[in-house]
Amino acid sequence: MGIQQFRLPDVGEGLVEAEIVSWKVKAGDTVKLNDTIVEIETAKSLVELPVPYAGVVTELLVPEGETVPVGTPIISVQTADTGTAKEDLVPSLPDGEEIEAGKIGGAAPGGRTAVLVGYGPKTTEAKRRPRKGAPTSNAPSEAAPTSHASTGAEAVGAGAVQAGAAASAGFAGAAGGSATGSAGNAAPPSPSPAEVAGGNEAAGVHVLAKPPVRKLAKDLGIDLGQVTATGPGGIITRADVENHTAAPAPVAAPVVGAQGDTRIPIKGVVKVMAQAMVSSAFTAPHVTEWITVDVSATMELVERLKKDKAFRELRVSPLLIVAKAVTLAARRTPIINATWDDANQEIVIKGSVNLGIAAATPRGLIVPNIKSADSLTLPELCGALNDLVATAREGKTQPADQAGGSFTITNVGVFGVDAGTPIINPGESAILAFGAVRKQPWVVDDEIVPRWITTLALSFDHRLIDGEKGSTFLADVASILEDPARALMF
Repeated sequence: MGIQQFRLPDVGEGLVEAEIVSWKVKAGDTVKLNDTIVEIETAKSLVELPVPYAGVVTELLVPEGETVPVGTPIISVQTADTGTAKEDLVPSLPDGEEIEAGKIGGAAPGGRTAVLVGYGPKTTEAKRRPRKGAPTSNAPSEAAPTSHASTGAEAVGAGAVQAGAAASAGFAGAAGGSATGSAGNAAPPSPSPAEVAGGNEAAGVHVLAKPPVRKLAKDLGIDLGQVTATGPGGIITRADVENHTAAPAPVAAPVVGAQGDTRIPIKGVVKVMAQAMVSSAFTAPHVTEWITVDVSATMELVERLKKDKAFRELRVSPLLIVAKAVTLAARRTPIINATWDDANQEIVIKGSVNLGIAAATPRGLIVPNIKSADSLTLPELCGALNDLVATAREGKTQPADQAGGSFTITNVGVFGVDAGTPIINPGESAILAFGAVRKQPWVVDDEIVPRWITTLALSFDHRLIDGEKGSTFLADVASILEDPARALMF
């Protein structure tokens, strides 16, 4: 029998840390290969992790609510394999055979060994110190590395910049909580009512909640006495706190700090978005152009498409026509769908349009993208937009769906906003803000008539897109929205 420790993996695009949201297993449970064992929250999305081996769970090494670096052991599983206990999944090689740098088992930055789940040091001899007051276990157990601080810092690199790209869309954001824990701390046993009980001095209310839930509530500035409990025995769960944040705030909301200031830790989506926006704003010279368009013909087309059998069970909106117009206009001005590669001193014109759509979610602003949107038919593009929005609202957008974008649309019109100056996502060269569509007086054949009007704002990177190219692209998008029949010309 042997003890295997599963390390927190990098689930995509250079992410360096994640929060343990909820465990799906407990000590003593039997797991099969690829069973889902834990849900984690990264800077981009909620992700369910499968276990890479079968056996019996011996220990949960990180409690719920704690944020740990990639490469940190999070769970121990006793397997049926013979041999000494192992802590990672670094493959053994025949003598004399070498692995390419960066591959699993090969060299990593800093002279370490690249392990299966990230650039954490390969450690097999360190022992975990017994938990204070805990009974001694006969099962063998091995410890986490002494420190993983370097793991997260060294893994950032260019990958973190691209991770930031998926979180920036110019106008919106949200704050989240923060919790950083030691990689070696073991998860506490299931708490008794006495362990989860706590008082609320401000309101004089006695509430039941686990420590991670209490910390979440503290980070969000929420009075647990105001939260409705749905857990067994009246315990307040994480979901209860999150649901409470979506509800209207009480009139006499509690304050944090003597001066009434509320402090919200910078982490997750907000942290990555902030880094990305600063990087983009102070790296790419932004130029923004506006155009006001009569989109009455587009609104009529939307109404016709809603009744078309090809769009049955699909939600059709003006954004669909804007998205299609962008992919068509990019054919005439391909530099719009390019990126500035500073490291190689090259301009890279992308072979397809991976169309990002800024989406407001309970976790903050994210930008998932539709891969090869320019190759989709209008019904296919409509379905992809519907799926993208639904997945984002559920908080289930995966990191891969947010990576590799080449052009972004931010639909500020849904908030009643007419226009703005959006910030370009790092790794892209342009972003289009689609403003509110309103009925306004408009001059047609020297007569003032009510028409559907909107404003488009295009921000672009002036290092590779000059005024002529930016203006041509924006005018092409506007012309298609003004008369969708012009799409036949592209």
